[in-house]
Amino acid sequence: MNRKQWLKMAALMGLSALVSGVTAQTYPAKPIRFVVPYPPGGGTDVIARIVQEPLSRALGQPIIIDNRGGAGGSLGTELVAKAAADGYTILFTLSSHTINPKVFKVNYNVEHDFSSISMVASLPQMIFASPKAPFNTLPEMLAYARTNVGRLSFSSVGNGSPSHIAGEMIKQMTGIYMVHIPYRGGGPAVTDVMAGQLDLGIVSIPAVAAQAKAGRVKPLAVTTKMRNPSFPNVPTVAEALNLKDYEVDSWYAMFAPHDTPAAIVQRLQTELAKVVAMPEIKEKLLLQGAVGVGGTPAQLDAVVKKELVQWEKLVKDRSITAD
Repeated sequence: MNRKQWLKMAALMGLSALVSGVTAQTYPAKPIRFVVPYPPGGGTDVIARIVQEPLSRALGQPIIIDNRGGAGGSLGTELVAKAAADGYTILFTLSSHTINPKVFKVNYNVEHDFSSISMVASLPQMIFASPKAPFNTLPEMLAYARTNVGRLSFSSVGNGSPSHIAGEMIKQMTGIYMVHIPYRGGGPAVTDVMAGQLDLGIVSIPAVAAQAKAGRVKPLAVTTKMRNPSFPNVPTVAEALNLKDYEVDSWYAMFAPHDTPAAIVQRLQTELAKVVAMPEIKEKLLLQGAVGVGGTPAQLDAVVKKELVQWEKLVKDRSITAD
């Protein structure tokens, strides 16, 4: 490389650093849109609205929630994948982000079309039983399934959902047989178990917490690695069945379109980490059965890459389809 070429490259590098610095100093200069790829009132929408106001204050600009439901979250996700990479259109989604590409036909690439910003919160699925069920613990449920082949069914919030994945993972790791009954949402999936029409259900904690605390269903286990603070006496699947590799975390996270400037991603991550550490926000999240996380982009990247491989294998092995 001659001197002229070297000077040209140095100038370009300096300009790039200058532009990055200006971006960091001036962002955000207008309202930010959070695309929630699910309808209003659902778990993702609720968590997004918990962090919306304090994050807006920290950034000095309004944050607008834009609910774009459809195709299990794929429609809103595609919208963000094709949006300008300027930090003003952000995807606020949940762990179906790594499941959907393996179950649905989607028009985006999870690994290549998004820049990870941060995990927001962690939330387990809960495995629960009807009061009429002939078992009270997860090991007893396993024994029942093995001695009553074909008689045990479990409800979920839909094909390819985290609750469906959680049930299929138990089947795969224990060899038991359970019939999957998909519902359109957590409400009906809980109601039919509560009424005794099904013996078993798997939904996210917010959908069943009130019924579990009132004794209208029997909580058996949660699907995360750690017990949930809202139900400290309910074991994890891993400890109840001695399955050390079992984990289904219904996490919530933020992503930007690919090539969003690193300075913008870092600003969003830094402010979000402060928000989820606020005592009042921690309390609001706990009321939903969620635990605030606020990790780094690299940590979220690692989760996405791991789960894309994990769920692809599970979906293929268990022949999971959208319908």
